[in-house]
Amino acid sequence: MVQRFVDRVALVTGAASGIGKAIALNLAQEGADVVAADKNAAGVQATCRDIEKMGRKALPYEVDVAQFAQLGKLVQAAIDRFGKIHVLMNVAGISPKETFLTCTEALWDRTHDINLKSYMFLSQAVAPHMIKQKDGRIVSIASSAGEVVYPNLGPYYHTSKAGVIQLTRYMAQELAPHGIRVNAIGPGLIETPMTEETRRNEAVMTPLRARVPMKRWGKPEEIARVALFLASDDASYVTGETLFVDGGLLTLV
Repeated sequence: MVQRFVDRVALVTGAASGIGKAIALNLAQEGADVVAADKNAAGVQATCRDIEKMGRKALPYEVDVAQFAQLGKLVQAAIDRFGKIHVLMNVAGISPKETFLTCTEALWDRTHDINLKSYMFLSQAVAPHMIKQKDGRIVSIASSAGEVVYPNLGPYYHTSKAGVIQLTRYMAQELAPHGIRVNAIGPGLIETPMTEETRRNEAVMTPLRARVPMKRWGKPEEIARVALFLASDDASYVTGETLFVDGGLLTLV
């Protein structure tokens, strides 16, 4: 296996399961030491055990990314343990199912705090360390819902993910002179714990699958491979982009 992240340190949020766990494990497989952060403490402990079995170092860290004060502490813990952060993967996210008519202010705020605000302020906390070393890669998980509307997802999810796309463009411009690249991934329909309820609902799943030219759901590992590409030197001239990994869904828009 190609080892693109030897002597690199990566911080991954949402690392207890799904896309975040897949990214963390793939980074370790390619040589990175990993800070695995998530609200699910048992989940990140399990992720870190798997990383250590590969011979890499891992730091499990329990964090609620919606709590701004915890983000700086997370970054400091990573620096205290490893000295540097070369890669930041903003993955943590939620997707409640309330509609426009039933969405509450609290739900709107919680979704944006996790899906967008945490990406902004965790990136802001990491950036000075990347600027100091004149090297850094930030990859955030947006969504195809930032471009199209899924009737089974609420408006707060769509707007938060659209915000990630625009935030990525902005950060890319400001951080490029410092040797930092910033990109995003827009997954389509992916088999994760977050989508399990939808996948059990055939009335919802059938029309969703019909919108995908490849006629299947994607796997977390398929997102992870793209995330590693964007964080690697293979993407050395790529910044400010959102790469949609959706089985061709957006070709039908």
